[in-house]
Amino acid sequence: MVDALIKYCNKKRALFIIATALLSCSVASYSQADRKMIREGNREYGKEKYSESEISYRKALDKNKESSDAVFNTGDALYRQKKYEDAGKQFADNHNMNDDKKKKSASLYNLGNSFLMANKVQESIEAYKGSLKLDPDNKETKYNLAYAQDLLKQQQEQQQNKQDQDKKEQKQDQNKDNQNKDQKDNKDQQKGQQQKQQEQQGISKEDAERVLNALANDEKNVQEKVKLAKAQNARVRTIKNW
Repeated sequence: MVDALIKYCNKKRALFIIATALLSCSVASYSQADRKMIREGNREYGKEKYSESEISYRKALDKNKESSDAVFNTGDALYRQKKYEDAGKQFADNHNMNDDKKKKSASLYNLGNSFLMANKVQESIEAYKGSLKLDPDNKETKYNLAYAQDLLKQQQEQQQNKQDQDKKEQKQDQNKDNQNKDQKDNKDQQKGQQQKQQEQQGISKEDAERVLNALANDEKNVQEKVKLAKAQNARVRTIKNW
C-alpha cells in the first residue's frame, strides 16, 4: 500500500510522505527527567532501531505520563514496526492531550495513516478530514485523503461487482432449480395422463393384470381338458376287440 501511495503521489509530481508527519517535536517543554530518554529514543529512531526507540519513549512516559511528545513519538516507533493499531491508539491519545492545533492536526494525520495501513479506509478518511480542519493547507494530508477516497471507491466498486456476480449466480441456480422442477412436473403430468387414459378405456393397471391372470388360468384349464379328452380316446381305442 505504501508503494501505491508513493506512485499516486508521483503522478501528482509532488513530495509525498506517508510514514509519519511532524516527527520532530519541541524539546523545550520536556522535564529534566524524561528529556534524556526522549533524546535517546530519537537517536535510536534515526538509526532505524524502532523497537529500541519505542522502549526509550516508554521509559520517558514512565518518568512523565503527561508528555504528549513521548506519546506521539511512541506512536511513530510503533508505526514503523507495522503495529498500526497500537500506533493509532498513541496518536489518538496525543490528539486528546494537545491543545495546539498543529500538533492535534499532526496526530490526526498519523492516525489516518495508521488506519489506512490497517485497511480501515473509511476511518482514515475521517481522520484526514479532521486533520485538514485544523491545518487546511497541509499538502500531505490532502494527498492522503484523495488517495484514501479513491481507494474506498475502488473497494466499493469491487464489492458491488461481487454482489452482482453473487446475484447472477444465485439467479442461475434458481433457474436451474425451476427447470428441474418443470421437468419433474412434466413427467408427473405425462404419467397422470397415461393413467387417466387407461381409466377412460375402462380398465386400470390392476384390473388389466387380473384379466391377464384370469385368461392364463382359463387357458390352463382348457389345456387340461384337452389332455384329459385325448387320454380317454386313447383308452377307448385300446379296448377294441379285433
